[in-house]
Amino acid sequence: MRFSALRRLRWEAAVPLTLRAGRGETNAPLHASSPAPHRSTASSTGRWGKQQAAGEIIQSSKKVLASLQRRHPTLKPTLAIVQANDEERQTMQEINKSFAEEIGLHVVHICLPRGSSEHEIIGEILRLNEDPTIHGVALHLSETAYSSRILNAVKPEKDVDGVSDVNLGCLVRGDIYNCSVSPTASAVLELLEKLVVSIDGKKVLLVGSRGPLEASLQCLLQRKGAMTMSCQWKTQQLQSKLHQADVVVVGSTKPEEIPVSWIRPGTTIINCSPDFLSGDHGYGQVLEAVGPLAIAMRMQNMVKTSERWIQSQKYREWNLHCLKLQPLSPVPSDIEISRGQSPKAVDVLAKEIGLLADEIEIYGQTKAKVRLSLLERLKDQPDGKYVLVAGITPTPLGEGKSTVTVGLVQALTAHLNVNSFACLRQPSQGPTFGVKGGAAGGGYAQVIPMEEFNLHLTGDIHAITAANNLLAAAVDARILHESTQSDKALYNRLVPVVNGVREFSSIQLSRLKRLGINQTNPGTLAADEISKFVRLDIDPSTITWQRVLDTNDRFLRKITIGQANTEKGFFRQAQFDIAVASEIMAILALTTSLADMKERLGKMVVANDKNGQPVTAEDLGVTGALAVLMKDAIKPTLMQTLEGTPVFVHAGPFANIAHGNSSVLADKIALKLVGEEGFVVTEAGFGADIGMEKFFNIKCRTSGLVPSVVVLVATVRALKMHGGGPNVTAGVPLKKEYTEENLQLVADGCCNLQKQIQIAQLFGVPVVVALNVFKTDSHAEVDLVCDIAKQSGAFDAVPCNHWSAGGKGAVELAQAVRKAASQENSFKYLYNLELPITEKIRTIAQKIYGAEDIELSPAAESQISRYSQQGFGNLPICMAKTHLSLSHQPERKGVPTGFILPISDVRASIGAGFIYPLVGTMSTMPGLPTRPCFYDIDLDPVTEQVKGLF
Repeated sequence: MRFSALRRLRWEAAVPLTLRAGRGETNAPLHASSPAPHRSTASSTGRWGKQQAAGEIIQSSKKVLASLQRRHPTLKPTLAIVQANDEERQTMQEINKSFAEEIGLHVVHICLPRGSSEHEIIGEILRLNEDPTIHGVALHLSETAYSSRILNAVKPEKDVDGVSDVNLGCLVRGDIYNCSVSPTASAVLELLEKLVVSIDGKKVLLVGSRGPLEASLQCLLQRKGAMTMSCQWKTQQLQSKLHQADVVVVGSTKPEEIPVSWIRPGTTIINCSPDFLSGDHGYGQVLEAVGPLAIAMRMQNMVKTSERWIQSQKYREWNLHCLKLQPLSPVPSDIEISRGQSPKAVDVLAKEIGLLADEIEIYGQTKAKVRLSLLERLKDQPDGKYVLVAGITPTPLGEGKSTVTVGLVQALTAHLNVNSFACLRQPSQGPTFGVKGGAAGGGYAQVIPMEEFNLHLTGDIHAITAANNLLAAAVDARILHESTQSDKALYNRLVPVVNGVREFSSIQLSRLKRLGINQTNPGTLAADEISKFVRLDIDPSTITWQRVLDTNDRFLRKITIGQANTEKGFFRQAQFDIAVASEIMAILALTTSLADMKERLGKMVVANDKNGQPVTAEDLGVTGALAVLMKDAIKPTLMQTLEGTPVFVHAGPFANIAHGNSSVLADKIALKLVGEEGFVVTEAGFGADIGMEKFFNIKCRTSGLVPSVVVLVATVRALKMHGGGPNVTAGVPLKKEYTEENLQLVADGCCNLQKQIQIAQLFGVPVVVALNVFKTDSHAEVDLVCDIAKQSGAFDAVPCNHWSAGGKGAVELAQAVRKAASQENSFKYLYNLELPITEKIRTIAQKIYGAEDIELSPAAESQISRYSQQGFGNLPICMAKTHLSLSHQPERKGVPTGFILPISDVRASIGAGFIYPLVGTMSTMPGLPTRPCFYDIDLDPVTEQVKGLF
């Protein structure tokens, strides 16, 4: 190590010189029996020995850090030193900084105001704990400020001085590698080993030491065989203990009234008090000060902390403890089953699957948001296998895709010991209180607690509702203000003078740039530039952005807004959509990062101007506000199944009016967490002709992920319907055709299953059919369906009893999925994006639905022409179509042919990144039935338990 002159001066200041004869000093020397010349030589040797020891530590740490940074180039370890006293000397700061620079560390020195309270100090520490750019925290406080609360506020993994109870506990247990040891205590031991041949059997007195330093010294010294004593300066037995000691370790400044003569001649004294840089220690003897050596040890701890941090960021093997199930017969209600299981605390689950403590945000006991930083941490971790659960064309009751998804992951993880994750959509309040009920799965294959899953969850849909309606309000308000104000008045209000300063906001500067106006000073715009800037000139007849509500409310399908006198005659017809139909929901499901979401939000087209050009959220200046409302919603929510396996719940777009898939982010995070041999099972809404097609053509394009297997869910009930059985209606008992064996109806209805298998094969992905078995299904019916499915090209077809038996009832399915996932995959998209919009629509209609052709209404043709001219022609297609038939007519079951698919309108979700044609008469706001589900939902006022959910 090369020391500059400044450093050498620091060392001279830090290490007191030997007392030399003839200088007039009156205190006794440290080794009274030795001649003066020898004492001087010994002191010099000790001083430069310390310099050499510190230099060796610095050089060793430098090499270790360089090696770490070669393997991890982005690693930039930073040590934050929090100072909250007036005793800190500039020299100490310089030594910390100098040593850090020599090694390659960065030091941030934080000086809190004089007299800062314990609360203020802890607040600063907590801030540093949460700062991902800070890897270590050290405290320089007055002696009276080192309270237990302050010391334990420092995160153990950032505690480079070893002051927290966690690090002290590790030291006591001997787990030194996984903790930081007090650098001062380590420096004391280092000096004693150089000054004393052996401390084994020596009596060491710790005087004036308290707290972590005292505990660390005792532990380290006793391990070396020393006999330790400890006392404070005011102890009555101090003099006798000083005379007994072979070594005295001074932890705090000696009071003036304590005479130095109490120290027995020949005693080795180590000074580790905070005032070690003072020129006069008041002992009158030679002392060995640990200061700079302790700082070197601190920097060594910092490097070790960085190394442990890197290790902590690596993928962690799962240590999952599954929950036991004891299925009952008959199977109780879903909510009874959910309440009969005690879920694990969500932080326990998170730790079991390798999440770090700072990667989750806990919402109550059983759910938590997962931060997107995990993707960066595990970016080099290979993905697991990607499985999609789709279905045949369903009855209005649903065929159990969510139940199959949950049952499959329970089977994989709890029964086959394979890491797996379920990724589900968040249910809308509309169906929960309307027709369909909840979406947590069912029976012994569900997400728990199911009432939390189905009601509000972590508020993502409410955030979407708020953001959507803020944008809707901004559209109408802008039209009103532009219609009632001059350019000058608009400009003065849009760019006001605040505290004597007038400036553009960042989003306004972006608009100026898009307009080709290269001015940044509001006072320099010409009149025509001001007009261009303030006038969006929205054409009210072209507004496509609607307000939303997460309730089935048919009377909001068409409304008139602006009828109050305050709106000055500006009123228009509008409508509400269900919240999950909002483009913001589609964006949430397809986004890949916070930056990507913000960009997509800005691109959302709300209307055209009077020249036919699109008007976006960015033009309205609302992008940043929308991102703020969505900042928490972008994080997936972690929950668990009945058997304690992990589930991500995130996003919830409907499949008939949107793309119908859970989020890309949840899938990506889960694929990293399960490991290379694990499985992520995600679900697409409704039939394979809708949800699965959109999963492949839209979601996979956005994510870049390649699916391994399609699990196609079928039921005997739905197949009988497609074979000509009577109508199935929610809330009405099933006819006898569905409760008694009827092989002919099943065989006839398998045409729909065969068609959906063929659809999956168009994308080159192997198909496993999961027959969701009901108690009314006969063995012959089950065998018939599985045989026909395998004859039709399915890789395998297996009956599943997870509803009544949990994961155990889906083991055969899990085994089939594992085998299918090992097959060669030839995944491909259905169409090229470069095709014209009309041809992409026609391709889906003919190849997926089986239509003969499409028929565009004049409005649809006009919109397609406009979108093509505006540069949106290369987007994928998201068909809005009934889920109850392969065609546009819900009553046509089986496999309709020869029909013409009518396209009544075409709209664009530019932020989400797709064009969505409306097939026939599609409603984006469901209505309540005569007897909604809410008749059965209630709250017990005593226990506060929810009743009636299913």
